[in-house]
Amino acid sequence: MDLDFIKKLIKKNDTKIVMIVMDGIGGLPREEDGLTELETADTPNLDSLAAKGVCGLQQPVASGITPGSGPGHLALFGYDPVKYQVGRGVLSALGIGFDLKPEDVAARGNFCTIDENGVVVDRRAGRIPTEKNIELCNMLKGIELPGVDVFVETVKEHRFLLVLRGSGLSGDLIDTDPQRVGEKPLQPRGLSSEAGKTVELVRRFIDEARTLLRNQHPANMILFRGFSKKPCWPSMTEVFGLNCAAIAAYPMYRGLSRLLGMHVLETGQAIKEEFDTLEDNWDKFDFFFLHVKKTDSYGEDGDFVRKVKVIEEVDREIPRLLGLKPDVIIVTGDHSTPSALKFHSWHPVPVLLWSKYCRADNVKQFGERACISGGLGPRIPAVDIMPIVLANAKRLEKYGA
Repeated sequence: MDLDFIKKLIKKNDTKIVMIVMDGIGGLPREEDGLTELETADTPNLDSLAAKGVCGLQQPVASGITPGSGPGHLALFGYDPVKYQVGRGVLSALGIGFDLKPEDVAARGNFCTIDENGVVVDRRAGRIPTEKNIELCNMLKGIELPGVDVFVETVKEHRFLLVLRGSGLSGDLIDTDPQRVGEKPLQPRGLSSEAGKTVELVRRFIDEARTLLRNQHPANMILFRGFSKKPCWPSMTEVFGLNCAAIAAYPMYRGLSRLLGMHVLETGQAIKEEFDTLEDNWDKFDFFFLHVKKTDSYGEDGDFVRKVKVIEEVDREIPRLLGLKPDVIIVTGDHSTPSALKFHSWHPVPVLLWSKYCRADNVKQFGERACISGGLGPRIPAVDIMPIVLANAKRLEKYGA
């Protein structure tokens, strides 16, 4: 979708939109009964919305492409994820409220576990508690690098933030996270000739961190992803004329929301608390993004049963949402994370849209196989969802004479 084009068609209205993103919601059938996590879950309220709304499967980036969480969400918000690219480091920084400067380079770090041969055996160090993360970050804060300021901050659980501040820095570095166990961490390497200075600084940081953490367990090493500088993009208010609020407990999604100009609301960790926040702020905003993280976390852990329970927990909150009388509801995910794969996948994601003006299809259940025959189609580009949402909210003018 071309943002300049859609911006010219925006008209004012007082309609309310709620977008619920169950992170990594898409799954694969398990052998026992051939059902995915979403198809297994008892979801009478989501099924009722599906029966009254229009459904389909959406493609976050492109066919066969496995998306990260950043691209997956950007597409849902109407930003072409191929054109609008940002690293996880920037999102992590903004997510914890770090004052990121234009010249800063940020990276998302994982505390991980390596064996005696330096091979990664756990990319998340057992998802160490945040309290342990704080202790380890305090150790890393003692690392000094020549010519730059070094910032190390806790994000959550096994994740932390590294920011380098100084002149002549570049975000054009590959990840050091191999993205799988059984391999050694990758050496920092630049993607452009301008990245040489930054590569050397990161290499020195990793070497010192390895020494500091060698006697720690299970977090005895670090991995980096998403080296990047902060981009300057048009906000959702500028493009869509929406007063947007984000309800997300996890820092990265709060960061992405801030990058797009959303008001990030303080909320609790539990799904019920997120819906409490929605109710408490209902009169203040006209677009709400509500993010649910644990569907993705349990998918990555290979925990089919717990992923099902999170979906069911969201379903139980739907009557509260309906009680607020929103004009448009959209329920989907940013990508698929099948527990069978324990990782993000390329599979299209179920999407459900309900409004007073939608043209209902024959789908009666919110699930992968049911949605494939829905009115939105079997593979609608995710960037096309936002215009459909705006149209159903009566926020788009007619195009042409």
